[in-house]
Amino acid sequence: MKILLLRLSSMGDVLHTLPALTDLQRTRPDLLLHWLIEPAFAPIALLHPGVARVIPFSLRNYKKQWRGLAAVLRDLRRALRVEHYDHILDAQGLYKSALLGRLGGAPLWGLDAASAREPGASRIYHRRFPVSWGQSAISRNRQLFAQALDYPLPETPPDYGLQVAAARLRKDTLVQPWGELVQRPFVLGFHGTSRENKEWQEDHWRALAARLRQEGLRLLLPAGNAREAVRARRIAEQADNVVTLPAATLLEIAALIVRADAYVGMDTGLSYLAGALGLAGVTMYGPTASGRFSVMDSRQVSLQSREPCSPCGKSRCPLPEAKNGLILCQQALRPEQVWTALSPLLEHRS
Repeated sequence: MKILLLRLSSMGDVLHTLPALTDLQRTRPDLLLHWLIEPAFAPIALLHPGVARVIPFSLRNYKKQWRGLAAVLRDLRRALRVEHYDHILDAQGLYKSALLGRLGGAPLWGLDAASAREPGASRIYHRRFPVSWGQSAISRNRQLFAQALDYPLPETPPDYGLQVAAARLRKDTLVQPWGELVQRPFVLGFHGTSRENKEWQEDHWRALAARLRQEGLRLLLPAGNAREAVRARRIAEQADNVVTLPAATLLEIAALIVRADAYVGMDTGLSYLAGALGLAGVTMYGPTASGRFSVMDSRQVSLQSREPCSPCGKSRCPLPEAKNGLILCQQALRPEQVWTALSPLLEHRS
């Protein structure tokens, strides 16, 4: 049986789907799975052994300009129907993913109206499944897959299924500048996010770097865009053990992750990629709730802000202090608290 999975984005959503793929691979080895996904995240999907084929497709390119979209959709429809899928599963629960799923010409399944992010998308499905809110994204995905693809929900802990990929990445020879960067011990700092109210203060990063310096560790800061690069350089200006990384692909970052001693990050895709690849670390949550995403693992520490307003779940901080760039819930996550959580993980590094 051949199925098509739709989970277009974001990086975190893609990573939180992987444990469901591991369940599927173990319980339904008869299934062949293809994945329709945004091109930026295709490398992550290809890391999982349960994915037979990735089909990169970007709607984001047409967000502001629709010219050419109709022709591209016709090409996609033709490419999908050649595959003769038995079923199509939309794990995103959005109008755009549901409509793309209908192009495949096979029965389309997804979440019911009470479970989907956009309830109206459920009207487009041929079959719908209830998955309650109030639990982690990983648990929701595992439940949806088990119901839709007819196997008992495993009681085992979530498994991202990237052990083989991580081992392969460790064996790969790194070209410069990456080969030189990994010669000395380092911690990765995932400081950038798509939402400014999830960012940790720059002086907090510098304080953490000072503690790492005492342990002979550098802090490596990747940057996904120009704004993050400027921010990383500001942090590095006052800390001689902070390194601002050049522009990197996801696979290049993954190659650093499997060689790092640990990570510290915000609620962002790279923090989840690090955890999925087995790196110990600390993830900080201010406006978002850690329980929605985190996995219970002795090597993964989730720190929720203790500020009364946290988690608010808002994309922008509504408090007056935010007008001056001060996000109270993130300020409340002190460097000392992060170091207390991080230092035991460093003691057990290999």
